[in-house]
Amino acid sequence: MLATVGFVPGDIVKVYQKIQEGDKTRTQVFEGVVLAIRGRGENKTFHVQKMVGEIAVERIWPVQSPLVEKVEVKAHAKYRVKRAKLYNLQVPRPIVH
Repeated sequence: MLATVGFVPGDIVKVYQKIQEGDKTRTQVFEGVVLAIRGRGENKTFHVQKMVGEIAVERIWPVQSPLVEKVEVKAHAKYRVKRAKLYNLQVPRPIVH
């Protein structure tokens, strides 16, 4: 569980998440760009997107989630981000007929 949010949209972060498989517990790392932070108090969530090949994978975590062990800021945005939500970085989904 995170005490405070030490990152902003545009930062590259590593999210360490606890995964429960049967009676074993392991840590999985999800590294990507923070797209948005929304909500307040116990309802605060953050969106992280990473690219796997040409496919974009997005995850949304509550800040107060006990499954999030820690969030490590790998790099800050090169330039000042002028938006609170970076949904323009989202990759459009292909149209399937």
